[in-house]
Amino acid sequence: MKGILSRDFLALILSVAVVGLGLGATLPLTALALTQAGHGTDIVGLMTAMQAGGGLAIAPFASRVAHRLGARETIAGTVIVAALSTIAMQFTANLWLWAVLRFLCGGALMLLFTIGEAWVTQLADDSTRGRVVAIYATNFTLFQMTGPVLITVIGGLPTMRFAICGAIFLLALPALASIRGTPHALAAEEGEHGDWRSVLPRMPALVIGTGFFALFDTLALSLMPLFAMSHGIGEETGVLFASAILLGDTTMQFPIGWLADRIGRAKVHAGAGVVVVLLLPLLPWAVAHPWICWPLLFVTGAAAGSVYTLSLVACGERFRGPTLVSATAIIGASWSVASFGGSIVAGTLMERIGADALIGVLTAAAGAFLVAAWWEWRAAS
Repeated sequence: MKGILSRDFLALILSVAVVGLGLGATLPLTALALTQAGHGTDIVGLMTAMQAGGGLAIAPFASRVAHRLGARETIAGTVIVAALSTIAMQFTANLWLWAVLRFLCGGALMLLFTIGEAWVTQLADDSTRGRVVAIYATNFTLFQMTGPVLITVIGGLPTMRFAICGAIFLLALPALASIRGTPHALAAEEGEHGDWRSVLPRMPALVIGTGFFALFDTLALSLMPLFAMSHGIGEETGVLFASAILLGDTTMQFPIGWLADRIGRAKVHAGAGVVVVLLLPLLPWAVAHPWICWPLLFVTGAAAGSVYTLSLVACGERFRGPTLVSATAIIGASWSVASFGGSIVAGTLMERIGADALIGVLTAAAGAFLVAAWWEWRAAS
Protein backbone atom coordinates (compact mmCIF):
# COMPACT_ATOMS: atom_id res chain seq x y z
CA MET A 1 0.00 0.00 0.00
CA LYS A 2 2.82 2.46 0.79
CA GLY A 3 4.25 2.25 -2.72
CA ILE A 4 0.85 2.93 -4.20
CA LEU A 5 0.25 6.09 -2.16
CA SER A 6 2.70 8.14 -4.20
CA ARG A 7 2.76 11.90 -4.61
CA ASP A 8 1.17 11.63 -8.05
CA PHE A 9 -1.58 9.33 -6.78
CA LEU A 10 -2.39 11.64 -3.88
CA ALA A 11 -2.40 14.66 -6.20
CA LEU A 12 -4.74 12.86 -8.58
CA ILE A 13 -7.27 11.87 -5.93
CA LEU A 14 -7.16 15.37 -4.42
CA SER A 15 -7.83 17.03 -7.77
CA VAL A 16 -10.66 14.63 -8.59
CA ALA A 17 -12.07 15.14 -5.09
CA VAL A 18 -12.22 18.91 -5.59
CA VAL A 19 -14.11 18.28 -8.82
CA GLY A 20 -16.47 16.15 -6.73
CA LEU A 21 -17.16 19.17 -4.52
CA GLY A 22 -18.03 21.27 -7.55
CA LEU A 23 -20.24 18.54 -8.99
CA GLY A 24 -21.89 17.86 -5.64
CA ALA A 25 -22.85 21.53 -5.40
CA THR A 26 -23.80 22.14 -9.03
CA LEU A 27 -26.36 19.34 -9.46
CA PRO A 28 -28.59 20.23 -6.48
CA LEU A 29 -28.13 23.95 -7.14
CA THR A 30 -29.38 23.49 -10.70
CA ALA A 31 -32.41 21.58 -9.43
CA LEU A 32 -33.06 24.20 -6.75
CA ALA A 33 -32.74 27.12 -9.19
CA LEU A 34 -35.11 25.49 -11.69
CA THR A 35 -37.65 24.74 -8.97
CA GLN A 36 -37.47 28.30 -7.66
CA ALA A 37 -38.09 29.51 -11.23
CA GLY A 38 -41.32 27.49 -11.33
CA HIS A 39 -40.18 24.51 -13.41
CA GLY A 40 -41.29 20.95 -12.58
CA THR A 41 -39.30 17.80 -11.93
CA ASP A 42 -39.58 16.85 -15.61
CA ILE A 43 -37.49 19.90 -16.57
CA VAL A 44 -35.06 19.18 -13.73
CA GLY A 45 -34.70 15.63 -15.03
CA LEU A 46 -34.14 16.82 -18.59
CA MET A 47 -31.45 19.27 -17.50
CA THR A 48 -29.71 16.55 -15.50
CA ALA A 49 -29.94 14.29 -18.55
CA MET A 50 -28.18 16.89 -20.72
CA GLN A 51 -25.11 16.65 -18.51
CA ALA A 52 -25.19 12.87 -18.86
CA GLY A 53 -25.64 13.27 -22.62
CA GLY A 54 -22.38 15.20 -22.85
CA GLY A 55 -20.60 12.33 -21.16
CA LEU A 56 -22.20 9.80 -23.47
CA ALA A 57 -21.13 11.78 -26.54
CA ILE A 58 -17.46 11.91 -25.53
CA ALA A 59 -17.12 8.40 -24.03
CA PRO A 60 -16.19 6.61 -27.31
CA PHE A 61 -13.32 9.05 -27.85
CA ALA A 62 -12.00 9.27 -24.27
CA SER A 63 -8.88 7.11 -24.61
CA ARG A 64 -7.96 8.65 -27.99
CA VAL A 65 -8.25 12.20 -26.63
CA ALA A 66 -6.14 11.31 -23.60
CA HIS A 67 -3.49 9.60 -25.75
CA ARG A 68 -3.27 12.54 -28.15
CA LEU A 69 -3.22 15.36 -25.58
CA GLY A 70 -1.68 13.58 -22.59
CA ALA A 71 -3.46 12.40 -19.47
CA ARG A 72 -2.59 15.29 -17.16
CA GLU A 73 -3.20 17.91 -19.83
CA THR A 74 -6.58 16.40 -20.69
CA ILE A 75 -7.67 16.38 -17.06
CA ALA A 76 -6.62 20.02 -16.64
CA GLY A 77 -8.57 20.97 -19.75
CA THR A 78 -11.68 19.21 -18.51
CA VAL A 79 -11.49 21.08 -15.21
CA ILE A 80 -11.38 24.42 -17.04
CA VAL A 81 -14.31 23.50 -19.31
CA ALA A 82 -16.39 22.34 -16.33
CA ALA A 83 -15.62 25.56 -14.47
CA LEU A 84 -16.43 27.93 -17.32
CA SER A 85 -19.63 26.13 -18.31
CA THR A 86 -20.87 26.35 -14.72
CA ILE A 87 -19.90 29.99 -14.25
CA ALA A 88 -21.70 30.87 -17.50
CA MET A 89 -25.00 29.66 -15.99
CA GLN A 90 -24.82 32.68 -13.69
CA PHE A 91 -25.33 35.06 -16.60
CA THR A 92 -28.38 33.59 -18.35
CA ALA A 93 -31.73 32.04 -17.44
CA ASN A 94 -32.33 30.64 -20.93
CA LEU A 95 -33.09 26.92 -20.63
CA TRP A 96 -31.64 26.13 -24.06
CA LEU A 97 -28.33 27.72 -23.12
CA TRP A 98 -28.37 25.96 -19.77
CA ALA A 99 -28.86 22.65 -21.59
CA VAL A 100 -25.82 23.34 -23.80
CA LEU A 101 -23.71 24.33 -20.81
CA ARG A 102 -24.67 21.19 -18.86
CA PHE A 103 -23.85 19.12 -21.96
CA LEU A 104 -20.35 20.63 -22.15
CA CYS A 105 -19.79 20.11 -18.44
CA GLY A 106 -20.87 16.48 -18.71
CA GLY A 107 -18.47 15.78 -21.56
CA ALA A 108 -15.58 17.33 -19.65
CA LEU A 109 -16.29 15.35 -16.50
CA MET A 110 -16.57 12.10 -18.45
CA LEU A 111 -13.02 12.54 -19.75
CA LEU A 112 -11.75 13.33 -16.28
CA PHE A 113 -13.31 10.30 -14.63
CA THR A 114 -12.33 7.87 -17.40
CA ILE A 115 -8.67 8.84 -17.13
CA GLY A 116 -8.67 8.94 -13.33
CA GLU A 117 -10.31 5.56 -12.94
CA ALA A 118 -8.05 3.87 -15.51
CA TRP A 119 -5.05 5.15 -13.57
CA VAL A 120 -6.29 4.08 -10.16
CA THR A 121 -7.48 0.60 -11.11
CA GLN A 122 -4.16 -0.36 -12.75
CA LEU A 123 -2.05 0.81 -9.80
CA ALA A 124 -2.91 -1.99 -7.38
CA ASP A 125 -2.63 -5.76 -7.37
CA ASP A 126 -5.51 -8.07 -6.55
CA SER A 127 -4.68 -8.16 -2.83
CA THR A 128 -5.00 -4.39 -2.36
CA ARG A 129 -7.25 -3.25 -5.20
CA GLY A 130 -10.40 -3.03 -3.08
CA ARG A 131 -8.74 -0.66 -0.62
CA VAL A 132 -6.94 1.42 -3.25
CA VAL A 133 -10.09 2.02 -5.29
CA ALA A 134 -11.95 2.70 -2.03
CA ILE A 135 -9.46 5.46 -1.16
CA TYR A 136 -10.13 7.07 -4.54
CA ALA A 137 -13.91 6.70 -4.23
CA THR A 138 -13.96 7.85 -0.60
CA ASN A 139 -12.04 11.04 -1.27
CA PHE A 140 -14.23 11.89 -4.24
CA THR A 141 -17.46 11.23 -2.35
CA LEU A 142 -16.26 13.03 0.79
CA PHE A 143 -15.92 16.23 -1.21
CA GLN A 144 -19.06 15.54 -3.24
CA MET A 145 -20.99 15.08 0.00
CA THR A 146 -20.00 18.59 1.04
CA GLY A 147 -21.62 20.04 -2.09
CA PRO A 148 -25.25 19.91 -0.91
CA VAL A 149 -24.16 21.35 2.45
CA LEU A 150 -22.53 24.23 0.58
CA ILE A 151 -25.84 24.89 -1.18
CA THR A 152 -27.48 25.61 2.17
CA VAL A 153 -24.99 28.49 2.44
CA ILE A 154 -24.87 29.88 -1.11
CA GLY A 155 -28.33 28.85 -2.32
CA GLY A 156 -29.70 32.19 -1.16
CA LEU A 157 -27.16 34.17 -3.21
CA PRO A 158 -28.80 34.19 -6.65
CA THR A 159 -26.37 36.75 -8.08
CA MET A 160 -23.23 34.67 -7.51
CA ARG A 161 -24.09 31.06 -6.58
CA PHE A 162 -23.24 29.46 -9.95
CA ALA A 163 -20.08 31.55 -10.21
CA ILE A 164 -18.98 30.20 -6.82
CA CYS A 165 -19.65 26.61 -7.90
CA GLY A 166 -17.69 27.10 -11.09
CA ALA A 167 -14.75 28.64 -9.26
CA ILE A 168 -14.57 25.56 -7.03
CA PHE A 169 -13.61 23.40 -10.01
CA LEU A 170 -10.57 25.60 -10.64
CA LEU A 171 -9.17 24.72 -7.22
CA ALA A 172 -8.20 21.33 -8.70
CA LEU A 173 -5.59 22.89 -11.01
CA PRO A 174 -2.73 23.32 -8.47
CA ALA A 175 -2.86 19.62 -7.54
CA LEU A 176 -2.92 18.64 -11.21
CA ALA A 177 0.11 20.82 -11.90
CA SER A 178 2.12 18.81 -9.35
CA ILE A 179 1.55 15.47 -11.13
CA ARG A 180 4.74 14.31 -12.86
CA GLY A 181 3.87 10.84 -14.14
CA THR A 182 1.27 9.52 -16.59
CA PRO A 183 -1.17 6.64 -16.14
CA HIS A 184 0.56 3.58 -17.64
CA ALA A 185 -2.61 2.23 -19.20
CA LEU A 186 -2.93 5.41 -21.23
CA ALA A 187 0.70 6.21 -21.85
CA ALA A 188 1.44 2.74 -23.17
CA GLU A 189 -0.96 3.04 -26.05
CA GLU A 190 0.48 3.52 -29.51
CA GLY A 191 -2.68 3.87 -31.53
CA GLU A 192 -3.97 0.50 -30.33
CA HIS A 193 -7.16 0.35 -28.32
CA GLY A 194 -8.92 -2.59 -26.72
CA ASP A 195 -11.91 -3.55 -28.85
CA TRP A 196 -15.03 -2.75 -26.83
CA ARG A 197 -16.88 -5.54 -28.61
CA SER A 198 -14.59 -8.09 -26.99
CA VAL A 199 -14.54 -6.29 -23.63
CA LEU A 200 -18.26 -5.64 -23.12
CA PRO A 201 -19.41 -9.30 -22.95
CA ARG A 202 -16.98 -9.86 -20.07
CA MET A 203 -18.54 -7.23 -17.80
CA PRO A 204 -22.39 -7.24 -17.84
CA ALA A 205 -22.77 -6.91 -14.06
CA LEU A 206 -20.13 -4.18 -13.96
CA VAL A 207 -21.92 -2.18 -16.64
CA ILE A 208 -25.33 -2.52 -14.98
CA GLY A 209 -23.88 -1.95 -11.50
CA THR A 210 -22.29 1.26 -12.71
CA GLY A 211 -25.53 2.27 -14.39
CA PHE A 212 -27.41 1.72 -11.15
CA PHE A 213 -25.04 3.83 -9.11
CA ALA A 214 -24.88 6.55 -11.76
CA LEU A 215 -28.64 6.80 -11.55
CA PHE A 216 -28.57 6.67 -7.76
CA ASP A 217 -25.85 9.30 -7.44
CA THR A 218 -27.37 11.67 -9.99
CA LEU A 219 -30.91 11.43 -8.65
CA ALA A 220 -29.78 11.63 -5.03
CA LEU A 221 -28.21 15.00 -5.78
CA SER A 222 -30.87 16.36 -8.14
CA LEU A 223 -34.26 14.80 -7.29
CA MET A 224 -33.92 13.30 -3.80
CA PRO A 225 -34.24 16.74 -2.16
CA LEU A 226 -37.47 17.26 -4.14
CA PHE A 227 -38.69 13.82 -2.99
CA ALA A 228 -38.06 14.89 0.61
CA MET A 229 -39.83 18.21 0.14
CA SER A 230 -42.87 16.42 -1.30
CA HIS A 231 -43.15 14.57 2.02
CA GLY A 232 -43.25 17.82 3.98
CA ILE A 233 -39.53 18.18 4.66
CA GLY A 234 -38.17 21.73 4.55
CA GLU A 235 -35.95 22.88 1.69
CA GLU A 236 -32.70 23.04 3.67
CA THR A 237 -33.28 19.68 5.37
CA GLY A 238 -34.32 18.11 2.06
CA VAL A 239 -30.99 19.04 0.51
CA LEU A 240 -29.29 17.25 3.41
CA PHE A 241 -30.93 13.96 2.37
CA ALA A 242 -28.32 13.84 -0.38
CA SER A 243 -25.55 14.54 2.12
CA ALA A 244 -26.72 11.70 4.39
CA ILE A 245 -26.58 9.29 1.45
CA LEU A 246 -23.14 10.53 0.45
CA LEU A 247 -21.94 10.31 4.07
CA GLY A 248 -22.68 6.59 4.07
CA ASP A 249 -20.98 6.24 0.70
CA THR A 250 -17.93 8.14 1.92
CA THR A 251 -17.29 6.59 5.31
CA MET A 252 -17.93 2.96 4.42
CA GLN A 253 -16.04 2.45 1.16
CA PHE A 254 -12.69 1.62 2.74
CA PRO A 255 -14.14 -0.91 5.23
CA ILE A 256 -16.16 -2.47 2.40
CA GLY A 257 -13.07 -2.54 0.17
CA TRP A 258 -11.12 -4.23 2.97
CA LEU A 259 -13.90 -6.79 3.37
CA ALA A 260 -13.86 -7.47 -0.38
CA ASP A 261 -10.08 -8.04 -0.25
CA ARG A 262 -10.58 -10.49 2.63
CA ILE A 263 -13.62 -12.59 1.67
CA GLY A 264 -13.93 -11.97 -2.07
CA ARG A 265 -15.18 -9.15 -4.24
CA ALA A 266 -18.10 -11.02 -5.82
CA LYS A 267 -19.75 -11.91 -2.48
CA VAL A 268 -19.57 -8.37 -1.14
CA HIS A 269 -20.65 -6.92 -4.49
CA ALA A 270 -23.85 -8.97 -4.61
CA GLY A 271 -24.52 -8.41 -0.90
CA ALA A 272 -24.44 -4.65 -1.41
CA GLY A 273 -27.07 -4.95 -4.13
CA VAL A 274 -29.31 -7.00 -1.84
CA VAL A 275 -29.07 -4.34 0.90
CA VAL A 276 -30.15 -1.61 -1.52
CA VAL A 277 -33.12 -3.60 -2.83
CA LEU A 278 -34.30 -4.33 0.72
CA LEU A 279 -33.87 -0.83 2.18
CA LEU A 280 -34.84 1.60 -0.59
CA PRO A 281 -38.58 0.71 -0.63
CA LEU A 282 -38.75 1.63 3.07
CA LEU A 283 -37.76 5.26 2.48
CA PRO A 284 -41.22 6.77 1.76
CA TRP A 285 -42.42 5.37 5.09
CA ALA A 286 -39.22 6.25 6.97
CA VAL A 287 -39.36 9.95 6.01
CA ALA A 288 -41.90 10.51 8.79
CA HIS A 289 -39.57 8.89 11.35
CA PRO A 290 -36.24 10.77 11.48
CA TRP A 291 -34.62 8.27 13.84
CA ILE A 292 -35.09 5.63 11.13
CA CYS A 293 -34.77 7.85 8.05
CA TRP A 294 -31.25 9.20 8.59
CA PRO A 295 -29.63 5.81 9.38
CA LEU A 296 -31.51 4.28 6.44
CA LEU A 297 -30.15 6.94 4.08
CA PHE A 298 -26.65 6.35 5.47
CA VAL A 299 -26.70 2.56 5.04
CA THR A 300 -28.34 2.74 1.61
CA GLY A 301 -25.70 5.22 0.45
CA ALA A 302 -22.92 2.95 1.70
CA ALA A 303 -24.33 -0.11 -0.07
CA ALA A 304 -25.07 1.75 -3.31
CA GLY A 305 -21.61 3.31 -3.38
CA SER A 306 -19.93 -0.06 -2.91
CA VAL A 307 -21.78 -1.44 -5.95
CA TYR A 308 -19.86 1.11 -8.02
CA THR A 309 -16.56 0.87 -6.15
CA LEU A 310 -16.47 -2.90 -6.53
CA SER A 311 -17.35 -2.59 -10.22
CA LEU A 312 -14.14 -0.59 -10.63
CA VAL A 313 -12.27 -3.20 -8.59
CA ALA A 314 -13.57 -5.92 -10.91
CA CYS A 315 -12.36 -3.93 -13.94
CA GLY A 316 -8.86 -3.97 -12.50
CA GLU A 317 -9.13 -7.72 -11.88
CA ARG A 318 -10.22 -8.56 -15.42
CA PHE A 319 -8.45 -6.08 -17.69
CA ARG A 320 -5.01 -4.56 -18.33
CA GLY A 321 -3.54 -1.92 -20.64
CA PRO A 322 -5.69 -0.88 -23.62
CA THR A 323 -8.50 -3.23 -22.61
CA LEU A 324 -8.57 -1.54 -19.18
CA VAL A 325 -8.97 1.85 -20.86
CA SER A 326 -11.77 0.44 -23.01
CA ALA A 327 -13.40 -1.09 -19.93
CA THR A 328 -13.31 2.20 -18.02
CA ALA A 329 -14.68 3.99 -21.09
CA ILE A 330 -17.54 1.47 -21.19
CA ILE A 331 -18.08 2.09 -17.48
CA GLY A 332 -18.22 5.81 -18.26
CA ALA A 333 -20.66 5.27 -21.12
CA SER A 334 -22.85 3.18 -18.83
CA TRP A 335 -22.80 6.01 -16.30
CA SER A 336 -23.89 8.51 -18.94
CA VAL A 337 -26.63 6.32 -20.44
CA ALA A 338 -28.14 5.63 -17.02
CA SER A 339 -27.91 9.26 -15.92
CA PHE A 340 -29.34 10.50 -19.21
CA GLY A 341 -32.25 8.08 -19.60
CA GLY A 342 -32.89 7.57 -15.91
CA SER A 343 -33.07 11.28 -15.16
CA ILE A 344 -35.70 11.77 -17.86
CA VAL A 345 -37.71 8.73 -16.77
CA ALA A 346 -37.53 9.52 -13.06
CA GLY A 347 -38.32 13.21 -13.51
CA THR A 348 -41.28 12.48 -15.77
CA LEU A 349 -42.69 9.75 -13.51
CA MET A 350 -42.35 11.98 -10.45
CA GLU A 351 -44.25 14.72 -12.28
CA ARG A 352 -47.07 12.41 -13.46
CA ILE A 353 -47.34 9.76 -10.74
CA GLY A 354 -45.79 11.29 -7.66
CA ALA A 355 -42.47 11.76 -5.90
CA ASP A 356 -42.34 8.13 -4.72
CA ALA A 357 -41.75 7.07 -8.33
CA LEU A 358 -38.11 8.01 -7.69
CA ILE A 359 -37.79 5.11 -5.25
CA GLY A 360 -39.36 2.70 -7.73
CA VAL A 361 -36.90 3.64 -10.46
CA LEU A 362 -33.88 3.22 -8.18
CA THR A 363 -35.08 -0.09 -6.75
CA ALA A 364 -35.68 -1.48 -10.25
CA ALA A 365 -32.14 -0.48 -11.27
CA ALA A 366 -30.64 -2.20 -8.22
CA GLY A 367 -32.69 -5.30 -9.01
CA ALA A 368 -31.32 -5.32 -12.56
CA PHE A 369 -27.78 -5.34 -11.15
CA LEU A 370 -28.57 -8.38 -8.99
CA VAL A 371 -29.96 -10.23 -12.01
CA ALA A 372 -26.77 -9.47 -13.98
CA ALA A 373 -24.57 -10.56 -11.06
CA TRP A 374 -26.52 -13.83 -10.82
CA TRP A 375 -26.11 -14.36 -14.58
CA GLU A 376 -22.34 -13.83 -14.32
CA TRP A 377 -22.16 -16.29 -11.42
CA ARG A 378 -24.06 -18.93 -13.36
CA ALA A 379 -21.91 -18.42 -16.46
CA ALA A 380 -18.73 -18.85 -14.40
CA SER A 381 -19.91 -21.98 -12.55
